[in-house]
Amino acid sequence: MRFTESARRRAAIAALGLVAVLTLGACSSEPTVSASGPDSGGQMSGETGDKAAAPAKLTYEPAAGAQDVAPGQPIKVTVADGTLDQVVLTNPDGKQVAGQPSEDKKSWSTTEQLGYGKAYTWSGKATGTDGKPVQIGGAFTTVKPRKQVGANINVFDGQTYGIAMPITLTFPSKVTDKASVEKALSVETTPKTEGSWAWVHDDTSVHWRPKAYWQPGTTVKFNAKIYGVKVGDGVYGKEDRSASFTIGRSQIVKGNTQTHRLLVIRDGQQIADYPASYGLDADPGRVTPSGTHVVMSKHDTYSMTNERYNYENIVVPSAVRFSTNGEFIHGYGPSIWAQGKKNISHGCVNLAPANAKAYMDGALVGDPVEIEGSTQKINRARDYSDWTYDWAEWSKLSALAS
Repeated sequence: MRFTESARRRAAIAALGLVAVLTLGACSSEPTVSASGPDSGGQMSGETGDKAAAPAKLTYEPAAGAQDVAPGQPIKVTVADGTLDQVVLTNPDGKQVAGQPSEDKKSWSTTEQLGYGKAYTWSGKATGTDGKPVQIGGAFTTVKPRKQVGANINVFDGQTYGIAMPITLTFPSKVTDKASVEKALSVETTPKTEGSWAWVHDDTSVHWRPKAYWQPGTTVKFNAKIYGVKVGDGVYGKEDRSASFTIGRSQIVKGNTQTHRLLVIRDGQQIADYPASYGLDADPGRVTPSGTHVVMSKHDTYSMTNERYNYENIVVPSAVRFSTNGEFIHGYGPSIWAQGKKNISHGCVNLAPANAKAYMDGALVGDPVEIEGSTQKINRARDYSDWTYDWAEWSKLSALAS
């Protein structure tokens, strides 16, 4: 069948009409744009416009009316659907507690410590997105502790330590609320250093160590904000502790009880190889234990006493302690004949007095002392054993480990 010219024109017009109808039908659910165009600020007909105005909603930490609040916990007010115009927290004497609003005026937090066993009162005003004011109010009371305890730290401002130095915080008794204490601790390092806290030594002490030995030259800032923090049942922290220190050069001592040698490796280079006598192998109570120890202190002279082995006040020169169990690297002239040949000491590492002084003069607290070859290992229950744990073991000892 063939179309005439006029028929073709009528068919084309009808087809165009069908396309137009189909196009409008396909887009009929979409919003239309105002006549002013998409750049004029006009809204699409399907939009809802600005969110409806609402009154300010306040949240208090701790909740209004709370009692036995730990002063070390966050103390703050936050607002939703509005801003904070003025916030005042007043102590029982009518004095305002120092605080700081956030930049967006959505929250306000205290910047000074609260007291124990005191009532605090909120006041002030917030404004909602509806433009109406909402009063800030309410009160809470802090806990009156059964006991306050301090804690000792092993690092001090301005000091330089070795590459194995852990940070330790030690309490006078067991800590039962480990998570609260650990949340109050922080370690800031330059360069950034991966590390973790771990609870050791009968739950009285928490230690932080890096995943691997410190990078030489690292700067460290440690803060223990434990004032007002719950330590145990009715027991709270007495005061904060802090320290800033530096990690020095790399030095690793390597001792082998079978070769009877003590090597000193500094910045990757061996600088000394001393003949040594270690603890007597035949007596488990005298063996120098294998494992990675840490230098704890240095003494020009030290008086040695061990009632079990019947000696008292034996003074030795140039003593470097590397164990809480009483092992030292020190000078001892009477054992020079055995040094480099056999083990006869009561657990210490005996060197010739001149060698012991040379070693001590270059040692830093925190240097690792790696002993191998003996029949006994470091006793984790009583010794400075941080580096006897691999990283997976160590990180699991954190109270915050998932």
